[in-house]
Amino acid sequence: MKQYLDALQHILDNGEDKDDRTGVGTKSVFGYQMRFDLRKGFPAVTTKKLAWKSVVGELLWMLEGSGNERRLAEITHDTRDDNVNTIWTANLNAPYWASKTLTTGDLGRVYGIQWRSWRYTGEQSTQTLYKDQITDVIASINENPSSRRHIVTAWNPAELDQMALPPCHMTFQFNVNKLGELSCQLYQRSCDMFLGVPFNIASYSLLTHIIARECDLYVGDFIWTGGDCHIYNNHIDAVTEQLTRTPKKLPELFISVGKKWDDYNITDFILSDYDPMPSIKAEMAV
Repeated sequence: MKQYLDALQHILDNGEDKDDRTGVGTKSVFGYQMRFDLRKGFPAVTTKKLAWKSVVGELLWMLEGSGNERRLAEITHDTRDDNVNTIWTANLNAPYWASKTLTTGDLGRVYGIQWRSWRYTGEQSTQTLYKDQITDVIASINENPSSRRHIVTAWNPAELDQMALPPCHMTFQFNVNKLGELSCQLYQRSCDMFLGVPFNIASYSLLTHIIARECDLYVGDFIWTGGDCHIYNNHIDAVTEQLTRTPKKLPELFISVGKKWDDYNITDFILSDYDPMPSIKAEMAV
């Protein structure tokens, strides 16, 4: 994960001071790319501890097509107890969204709903239809692997105001090479480099493994492309501490066999030989 540490250093060295929606302020660069060879190990950050259980839980939640924060708690922690928080709890309770939510845990039409139930109008204006992008992209990879149209997006302009948070990791594309290797490129419009991006790298690398397994392919590369790549001002000390640490060997991912992409649970994914350094705490900007 030296690529990730290089990105942090680049932003500290070259980022401009910038105001932001949260009021915290950032050092920011626009446009950055990292490539991870999934053949050589799973890109879980080792210079601090990755919340692996939360990574898996959120991805399964999105693949399920849910937009309910309490359902995320159930998948990740096996409970809907209101005292158990998830990575989405702060967004659920943010003043902007708290006044809009209609049911307990409702986050609106966020990632998974767009992935699995993209809403559109049919030929007759009164007819509402739903597009399952995940099922479609799997079919597309299987039927026409050389296509350049293996794309899924969560950025639905007509429904942004119906989301607790518009998607940051917004669009991804798959590619199959002549060796039968599946690669994935993610475009992330807004990138919290310290807290969010290591999580996102792990999440979409895991997604690449899941889709490759489903389509009987090997894994290739995961390419992360960022738009506004920023370090929050209240994360700079934590980033500086992380940059003093030397990355360790990447872990290996093991996935339970004999299951379809929509049948997995959180115990089906194991990171073997994952030996991270201690966590570095920082407050999430909401």
